[in-house]
Amino acid sequence: MFLSGLRVDRGRGRVVAGCAAVLAALGVLLWWLLPLGEPEPRGSVTFSTGVRDGVYQRYGVLLKDVLAKDLPQVDIELRTSEGSQQNLDRVASGEADFTIATADAVAKYQRDGKPGAERLRGCARLYDDYVQLVVPDGSSVRKVSDLRDKRVGVGQNGSGVRLIADRLLDAAGLDPQKDIESVPNGIDTVPQLLERGDIDAFFWSGGLPTLAVQALSERYPIRLVPLEHDLIQKVHATGVPTSHYRSAVMPPDLYPLAQSGLPVNSMAVANLLVTTDRIDADLVEGLTRTVIKSRDDIGNTVHPAQLVDLRTAIYTAPLDLHYGARGYYRSVKP
Repeated sequence: MFLSGLRVDRGRGRVVAGCAAVLAALGVLLWWLLPLGEPEPRGSVTFSTGVRDGVYQRYGVLLKDVLAKDLPQVDIELRTSEGSQQNLDRVASGEADFTIATADAVAKYQRDGKPGAERLRGCARLYDDYVQLVVPDGSSVRKVSDLRDKRVGVGQNGSGVRLIADRLLDAAGLDPQKDIESVPNGIDTVPQLLERGDIDAFFWSGGLPTLAVQALSERYPIRLVPLEHDLIQKVHATGVPTSHYRSAVMPPDLYPLAQSGLPVNSMAVANLLVTTDRIDADLVEGLTRTVIKSRDDIGNTVHPAQLVDLRTAIYTAPLDLHYGARGYYRSVKP
C-alpha cells in the first residue's frame, strides 16, 4: 500500500507540474499579446507653428516626423500661423494643443488677462530668438531711430516680431503708427520686398541663423543694424513685461556677407514649448521626451534646435511646468 500510495503521489506531482508549465506558457503568451503597463498616448493633436520659411514652421515639420516614430498612435496636424501671439490665442482657446511662443509674448498674454491665460503651461524652454534689423548695405540707417519716415517690415499682426518691433521703435522715440510706414509682413515675404526696393528695412526675431536672411545675404547686399545698449535699457524701462529680454551678441560669422566679420549687438528672448492643463500628462511627457531626445537630429537642419538643453529646458517662466513635463524631467534627473 505504501508503494501504491507513493505511485499515486508521484502521479499527482506530475499533474501539478504539468499544470504549472501550461500556466507559465499561457502567462508568457498573454504577456506578448496583451498591452501591459501604461497605455501609449493616442489620438489627434494640433500643433500651431509659424509663418512659412520661419524657424517655428520648419521646426514643427521635423518634430512631426520624429513624433511619428516615438508616438505612433498620435496623429499630429501642423497649422501655420502669424507667430507667437496668434499661437497663444489658439492654444488657450483649445483651437490648438501645442505651440511655440516667445516668453515675452506669454508674459503679455498673461498681463493682458486674455481668455485662458491661467490654463497655459510650459513643456520646455527651447532656444533663444535674436532681433535682427536688416537694411540694404548702402542704407543710411545706422540705428533704430534712423528708421523715421522709412517703410519698415514689422512682422504680422499676430507675431512676436511685431511685439518686439513696436517696443524697440517706441524706446527709440518713434510711433509705429505715425513715424514710420509699418508693413505687416513676415519673414516669408520681407526679404523679397527689401530686394525689390518696396521696403527700406525689416525687423525679424528668430533663431540663428535664419535661413531666409542668410539666403537674402547671398543674393543681395544687406547689412545688420546693431541695437544700441542704451536702447535695450530703455525697453526695460517702459514698464511693460520686458524682463525676458536680454542683451546679446550675434557672432561675426553668422551671415559672413552681411557682417564684414564683425559681431552685431542684439536682443534675445527665449522660446517656449507651450500647452495647457487640458492636455493629457502622458502625451505631454512623451512629446517633451521627444523634443529633448531629438535635439541633435532636428538641429542638423534647424540649427537653433541644437541649443535645446536638458539642464535649462525646465525654466519655462513665466509659465508653470505642465505636470506631464515635470514627470519627464524627474525621470531623467541624475
